[in-house]
Amino acid sequence: MELKRALAALKAAGTAQNRKVYRRHGVSDPLYGVSYAIQGQLAKQNKHDTELATGLWETGNHDARILAAMIADPREIRSSRLDKWVRDLNNYVLTDAFSDLVSHSPFAKAKIGKWTRSPKEFVGAAGWNVLARLARQDPELTDEELEDYLATIESEIHGRQNRTRQSMNSALIAIGIRNPKLERKALAAARRIGKVEVDHGETSCKTPDPAAYIKKTVARNKARQAG
Repeated sequence: MELKRALAALKAAGTAQNRKVYRRHGVSDPLYGVSYAIQGQLAKQNKHDTELATGLWETGNHDARILAAMIADPREIRSSRLDKWVRDLNNYVLTDAFSDLVSHSPFAKAKIGKWTRSPKEFVGAAGWNVLARLARQDPELTDEELEDYLATIESEIHGRQNRTRQSMNSALIAIGIRNPKLERKALAAARRIGKVEVDHGETSCKTPDPAAYIKKTVARNKARQAG
């Protein structure tokens, strides 16, 4: 699909209600307000079109950038492009979509090491988001590496910026459900960390309690395996 056609499709699919909802979640203009159902349909039609993704991202439009993150080929996109895009992140909705793309790229581990140290809110959030995804799905991450990240979370989470804290909390949970050894270490870290405060703005979203979430998920996984 050509860039003009993709933008026209996004514009036609946008609604005032969706724009209102997205703004409550911290998304700023320009945006069309496209539902994720329609974004998914467009992504299927343009899967792994990195050239189109690049053009969409450069528009600066929120919905165009969401679609860009969904259709860029993670095996093809350059490391330098990811470093450029991460600097454009300005809300957690786009950060989540971008993080999913990065987690499937060959640069994921390198970006974790770089971005988790960033003092910039959404760069840091992206780094911890990618770690959370890899902690769930990448067998090559060692327990020792994840224990090091647990130590960083424990010592730094309360001093990080708002959405970085949220992503660090998610990474703590993901590490804790990886295996029994890391479960014990993550639960101990969660007890020492205490409550993590995150401002979710004009939404009903809440920050999950990591200990409760880990225990619930582990129990559910065990029940599923037993059944």
